[in-house]
Amino acid sequence: MKPLVHRPRRLRSSAALRNLVRETKLTAHDFILPLFVSEKVETRHQIASMPGVEQLSIAAAVEEAKQALQLGLQAVLLFGIPASKDDAATAAFAENGIVQQAVRAIKAAAPGLVVITDVCLCEYMSHGHCGVTRRDGEHFHVLNDETVALLAKTAVSHATAGADLVAPSDMMDGRIGAIRHALDEAGHHDTGIISYAVKFASVFYGPFREAAESPPQFGDRRSYQMDPANAAEALREAALDVEEGADVLMIKPATPYLDIVWRVRERFGKPTAVYHVSGEFAMVKAGAEKGCFEERAAVLEIMTSLKRAGADLIVTYWAKELAAWTRS
Repeated sequence: MKPLVHRPRRLRSSAALRNLVRETKLTAHDFILPLFVSEKVETRHQIASMPGVEQLSIAAAVEEAKQALQLGLQAVLLFGIPASKDDAATAAFAENGIVQQAVRAIKAAAPGLVVITDVCLCEYMSHGHCGVTRRDGEHFHVLNDETVALLAKTAVSHATAGADLVAPSDMMDGRIGAIRHALDEAGHHDTGIISYAVKFASVFYGPFREAAESPPQFGDRRSYQMDPANAAEALREAALDVEEGADVLMIKPATPYLDIVWRVRERFGKPTAVYHVSGEFAMVKAGAEKGCFEERAAVLEIMTSLKRAGADLIVTYWAKELAAWTRS
């Protein structure tokens, strides 16, 4: 009797067979569309380093949100660009701030859409850092507790405007607990928190800083964002946010940190998100433009890898395209 020959290729011989046994499947419900809403833009303004991505007026953001819902997407993530900035980020928590206005407009026009708001201060601070700073000569410090107080105030203002979820991306210590307490005190018990639990100090944020007009005017963010070399620390950061009340855990960036996505999803078993960031987006766009690969195929492969690694939610600038691609 001949020894048994295992032939896994039998289930790869046609597209229909491959579809039947595919382990990881993408749907429109996996993706969240980021939107940059600006008080400085009359309609739309193209972001030079991010082909196809624009800064939007509130009216244009409403159009994008309605289209996203029609395509089958479930959520948008809002970033705000105020008309003016200061050293106290007062536009971040203003009742009629740009994000607060956008939330109200989108919820009125597309009530079935989940609206998530970025809670950070970098877009609203004149110096571009994610918190209140103190400078000592050539050195500067981001003041953790003073910053957390402003983040909590900002989150409450977003929830009051109608945000379904708030997403603090600042990496200050203790901010999830403070935001949860502030939301509950204000009666927003049902407003969830997507915590950027593991946000690395990455080179891949460059185009975003153009889009959000938030590059730091001095120093860098390595004193509060995570060292890319650290995995055990990532799990400690995630554990702290779980203890403080995070509903969803986010890892950012995405593809360089698939091992972290897997560990966080396996360790905590909570809904896990990744942000496929601007630099990752720009790299694929540049490679496709030069003919290195076909854009759609590359994007689908990347997104499949993110979901396979454990991502339940994927923030991506290709969300609208992916909604169409995954249908076909």
